[in-house]
Amino acid sequence: MTSPALDPFPPESGTAGAGPAVRHGALDTRDPLGLLDLFGDGYVRDPYPWLDELRSESPVHHDPATGLWLVSRYDDVRHVLLDPALFHPDNALKAVTPLPVSALRILARAGFTLPPALANNGSPSHPGLRRLVTRFFNAERVAAAVPMIGRIADELLDAVRSDIDTTGDCDLFASFAQVLPCRVLMELLGIQGIAPATLIRWSDASLELFWGRPTPDRQRDLAELVGEFHQWLTATVRDGTAPPESFVGALARHRLPDGEPLDVGTAVAVCFFVFIAGQSTTGQLIATVLRRGLAEPGLWPRLPGQSGLAEAWVEEVLRREPPVTTWRRITARPTDLGGVSLPAGAQLLLMLLGTGSDPEVFPEPERMCPHRTNIRHHLAFGVGRHRCPGASLARTEAAIALRAAAARLPGARPEAAGVAEPPMLGLLSFRAPLRVTALR
Repeated sequence: MTSPALDPFPPESGTAGAGPAVRHGALDTRDPLGLLDLFGDGYVRDPYPWLDELRSESPVHHDPATGLWLVSRYDDVRHVLLDPALFHPDNALKAVTPLPVSALRILARAGFTLPPALANNGSPSHPGLRRLVTRFFNAERVAAAVPMIGRIADELLDAVRSDIDTTGDCDLFASFAQVLPCRVLMELLGIQGIAPATLIRWSDASLELFWGRPTPDRQRDLAELVGEFHQWLTATVRDGTAPPESFVGALARHRLPDGEPLDVGTAVAVCFFVFIAGQSTTGQLIATVLRRGLAEPGLWPRLPGQSGLAEAWVEEVLRREPPVTTWRRITARPTDLGGVSLPAGAQLLLMLLGTGSDPEVFPEPERMCPHRTNIRHHLAFGVGRHRCPGASLARTEAAIALRAAAARLPGARPEAAGVAEPPMLGLLSFRAPLRVTALR
């Protein structure tokens, strides 16, 4: 694919990237891909050398540790996403680490099921359910929500400012990035009577249980939390008192292609996906946007006054370092992909993170250049039938969060170079800093 010319980041704002795409460590040894560990600290902290190696040496690569075929080139990933008849989404939400019987029993006691609904739905019911969800996150609703998002951001930043003034530093992840999207989602969907911290804990537990590599003991603990989450969602859907204009009310009125009402299990599965995607992953995006924004020379003071800069920075972070790093598909029949013959039932892992650094599409991918002419060509939200219906909301929340933080914390700065790197969320499909330290 031919790339448009690069519209560089203004010189006065710096050009630091999310880490140089250079080979180091394990990648200097023989057979580097044989050492790849998708959950390992080396990959989680700096995945770019590995992704570069995959794209150039083995763009459709079988990973023996997970049994997945890793698809890393932009054109191949886009091709898979645009052909749902050949590449099914059925495995999108299956647990990466098999669950022990003890954890399965906990989930069974809670009545936990995840029937096909959104991300894992390739059936005729998907288009109607997707339209329902999209109506709640379309451009008009998101535009109307901007004042509400700004109000919540300012409330949270009041506490952040107080902490920084008192102690000299603050963690913007726990106090701001993680909480903002949860409270926004609760207001948009009319959710009341539960603490944001509880929803955050349930959502994060779900991500770790289904996309992580926890120990059996940890899986049991997570299953308890996921079971509680599912029971609360089920009670909320079954309550019958939701206003007709609310999200749950819309699910109650929805009819499937055969005219039958939506069953409770599928309605709960829709809510399960929407709460996680609209809450945890958006919080992860905001955390990464803030961390990279604080570290970029000359950027922070320009964000409040330069129109469109926050939005452009969010878009470039989505390209280079999206919170959703991979997604799964399964082949419906034998096929060739990227010159590799795949059997029916092959489990694919689409390396969304790597596609944003494909030099065939994005020149100098390691540079953060918010004014690229093809800045919206990334695949952070997917493409085609299963493209994220909440993309507009996530973009808007991240831009408002970044601009508000820069305005309310004008003197904020990151930790000095050489200080220990923050802990990172390193799940199969999700990656983000778990701490974003801002210093006075």
